[in-house]
Amino acid sequence: MRKIILASTSTLFGQEYLAYLEPAIRELFAGIPEIVFIPYARPGGISHDEYTARAAVAFGNWGIRVKGLHTFKDPEVAIRHAAGYFTGGGNTFLLVKQLHGQKLMDLLAAEVEGGKPYLGTSAGSNIGGVNMQTTNDMPIVYPSSFQTMNLVPFNLNPHYLDPFPDSGHMGESRETRIREFHTQQHVPVVGLREGSWIEVKGTEIALRGPLSARIFKAGHEPYEMAPGGNLSLI
Repeated sequence: MRKIILASTSTLFGQEYLAYLEPAIRELFAGIPEIVFIPYARPGGISHDEYTARAAVAFGNWGIRVKGLHTFKDPEVAIRHAAGYFTGGGNTFLLVKQLHGQKLMDLLAAEVEGGKPYLGTSAGSNIGGVNMQTTNDMPIVYPSSFQTMNLVPFNLNPHYLDPFPDSGHMGESRETRIREFHTQQHVPVVGLREGSWIEVKGTEIALRGPLSARIFKAGHEPYEMAPGGNLSLI
């Protein structure tokens, strides 16, 4: 059975790293002593070692060891033998370039589809969608493909922000950018606000957390989905 969490963010304001997701993470990785962490997105440019150490502290509090994928001599073997996975946030272009460059994207997807638990936050959630083309990130590198794992039949826009009409800001909103995406593709998009996550159990795909999500479909007006909503129906 598929067991997946795709979260909008790793950290909520005023909280520790991954703290708001602790109950969901404990359930996801129950009985698993060690997971592989994929640090390739490098938020703020931190090193793979620094990023892995951050994840290791959080998971260590829950009795789970973390080993960075970059430390393995053969990353393909590491993916095949891992009991579970966590891909952190950062730059989605960099993450996708690294995974495709090492021919790991399809392999990781196959292992997760086979039932190994997967946690993604931000960029790590983007790669759970059909493709990465609704990320908010700057294209600092050029991946060989924008295709991602297709664990869910839609794209994500993590850290989704609503327009602020009274702010005086005249620039583009997230909704504007997603509408532009839909002039080129018909893949649905879930605007995932910080504090919310997507939970996949087998064939069930549900919105979790305290906030609604903004749902975008080509040719339709966007609408809100309440917490607990069935995302497999969008």
